[in-house]
Amino acid sequence: MQDVIIIGAGPCGLSAAIECQRRGLHTLVLEKHCLVHSIFSYPTHMQFFSTAELLEIGDMPFSTPNEKPFRHEALAYYRKVSEQYEVPIASYEEATKIERLPDGTFKVHSITRGGEVWEYETRYVIIATGYFDHPNMLGIPGEDTDKVSHYFQEAHPYTGMKVAIIGGSNSAVDAAMELSRVGAEITMVYRGDELSSSIKPWVKPLFEGLVNKGRINLMLSSRVIEIKTAEIVVELSDHNHVHLPNDFVLALTGFRPDRKLLHEAGVELTDEMEKPKFDTETMESNVPGIYVAGVIASGRNANEVFIETGRGHGRVIAEHILSSLGRE
Repeated sequence: MQDVIIIGAGPCGLSAAIECQRRGLHTLVLEKHCLVHSIFSYPTHMQFFSTAELLEIGDMPFSTPNEKPFRHEALAYYRKVSEQYEVPIASYEEATKIERLPDGTFKVHSITRGGEVWEYETRYVIIATGYFDHPNMLGIPGEDTDKVSHYFQEAHPYTGMKVAIIGGSNSAVDAAMELSRVGAEITMVYRGDELSSSIKPWVKPLFEGLVNKGRINLMLSSRVIEIKTAEIVVELSDHNHVHLPNDFVLALTGFRPDRKLLHEAGVELTDEMEKPKFDTETMESNVPGIYVAGVIASGRNANEVFIETGRGHGRVIAEHILSSLGRE
């Protein structure tokens, strides 16, 4: 019998595991991909908006010579943290079901990448899953073709290609900046009349400079309505349509958390954002013994919870579990 099973080995899941272990709770983390998979899924050369200090967990310093750390530095840091605390992680093992038992404990069902099925009994469950598995789909013709990707890793494959970027957030701007360095012909299409206000302040003037120089074709108040083999169809604000030659489309429209485990376990989802119902002071859901940590607590709005805010959930949860066990 485990004290706690944590589903998700991202920064917030790792933080929760460390806080539980510190309090003597027997803990296991199930992760269907690799350690901190969401960060691994970021673009290869991505630089964080946050400072290293705000990404720290487990009271371990995050050392970097840069004002803002890069993806590869974060991967190395979280590997080091997990090793230092000897966090028990079952990687490439997906939790498939949380079953509440008559005595109020839980049975967590899982499956490994090799097809082995496992069951774990535990007193408490912390769901700390990320959101990179479920991109927000556009629902337009041609979106399912192999020229379209909802992920951007690095620019090299698009050297000299005509690339359309759909979106106006940091991810879209970062991709456009990288693509400009490899000679891609870039068209950025965004439905808003201006880019997101959250664009990194040190990146925005550089991006605007490339737009002003004609290196990036920025189409605001516009939307892609069809993706064809050699072109895209864009609807302008006046409802006229333009056809643009195109080789690849990067639909960087964001992601949403997977709420299947929550829903099937009996956790209520509130309002149109499908945010799980939980006590903000303890992070415990409406199902006693099931907690949420990190971005999953934000429902569809992944921008509501970041590492710097979600990393504190673990301490709150661990203290509440200890209180529930009478071990204060």
